[in-house]
Amino acid sequence: MKFEILVHTIEQAHQYFQQQASKAVNVALTLRNWLIGYYIVEFEQNGDERAKYGAKLLQQLAEKCAGIKGLDERSLRNFRVFYQYYPQIQAVIINEIGGTQIWGALPPKSEITEDIHTLKGNLIVSKLSYTHLELLIKIDNPLKRVFYELECIKGNWSVRALKRQINSLYYERSGMSAKPELLSEITQAKTASLVPTDVIKSVYIFEFLGLNPKDTVEEHDLETALLDHLQQFMLELGHGFCLEARQKKILIGDEYFFIDLVFYHRILKCHILIELKVEDFNHHNIGQLNTYLNYYKAEVMRLDDNPTIGILLVTDKNNALVEYATAGMDNQLFVSKYLLELPKKEILEAFIKQEIKKWNHSEM
Repeated sequence: MKFEILVHTIEQAHQYFQQQASKAVNVALTLRNWLIGYYIVEFEQNGDERAKYGAKLLQQLAEKCAGIKGLDERSLRNFRVFYQYYPQIQAVIINEIGGTQIWGALPPKSEITEDIHTLKGNLIVSKLSYTHLELLIKIDNPLKRVFYELECIKGNWSVRALKRQINSLYYERSGMSAKPELLSEITQAKTASLVPTDVIKSVYIFEFLGLNPKDTVEEHDLETALLDHLQQFMLELGHGFCLEARQKKILIGDEYFFIDLVFYHRILKCHILIELKVEDFNHHNIGQLNTYLNYYKAEVMRLDDNPTIGILLVTDKNNALVEYATAGMDNQLFVSKYLLELPKKEILEAFIKQEIKKWNHSEM
C-alpha cells in the first residue's frame, strides 16, 4: 500500500463513520420527538386529567420538563404537529423499540393506512434531519410538503437550502413551469448539499445530547477566541459590567437566535448586548442587532430598566469597526450618560485590532 492510498483510505473510513454517527443521532432525536408528540395527543384525547389542563397543557408540561433541554412550549407544540403530519413513522418506532412503551400503547400498525402520496416512514427518518422536518411541518398542504420532501432527499439539501427553496416558491414555480423536470435539474445543480457536520451542528442535536453550542466549536476558531478575550476584557474594564450570558438563546417567531454576549450594567441599569462579526460591516448586522434590542424591550426589560444598548463589533481581519445601536432610543440624557460609562469606540477598535494581530501571528 502506498502512503497516498493509506491517507485516502483513512479519510474514507472517517467520512463513512462520521456520516453513520450523525445519522444515528438524528434518527434517535426524530423518533423521540415523534413519540413525545404521540404522548401529548394521546393525553389530550384520552387522558383522565385532560380537562384539568386544557389549553395550558403544553405550557405546564414545558414547566415540568424544564430540566430537559429543548422541551419548551414551542417545541412541544411542534412535536404534536410532527406526529399528526407523519403517522407513517409509527412503523419505524415499533421496529426501533420493539413494541416496549414508556407510557401507554401505540396504535396497532394495521390502523395506519398506506397513502400513495406520502413517503414511507423509514425514508423520512433516515434521509431528513429533524431540523428539515421542523421546516416541513409549517407547510399545511400535504402535496406541497411531499414535493419538498422528495426534492430535498433527491438533492440531499442542507436545511438552509431547503428554507431558501421554500421561500423562493419553488413548488409554485414548478407548477407554473412548462418543463418542471428541467426546473428541477437546474435547481438541484445550484443547491448546496448536506454534509454530516451540518446535522451535528444543529441546535436540536446540541440540546438532545445535553451540549451547549460553544462546546463543539473548534478550539482555534477566530471568532470564539475573540469572544473569549472580549468577555474578560469587558469585565476587567470595570464600569459596572456584569456578565449575564454567553451565546444567549432567544426565540423570535419560530426561529432561534444566539446573542454573543449579554451583560447587565449595574450603573446604567440596562442590558448591553454585544455582537461580534468576523466580516465586513453590512446593514444586515446592524439590523439583526436592532431586532435583538427590540426583543429585549418587549420581552425582557423591567419597568425600572433603562433601554437596552447594543454594541456591534465588525472586522474584516484588517480593519475594525464599532457601532453602538439604540433601536430608536429618544432619551438624550440617557444617551449622554451611556456614552460616558461605556468604553469608547477607539478602545474597543484597538482591542479587536490587537487580538487579530495576535491571532495572525500565531497562525503563521
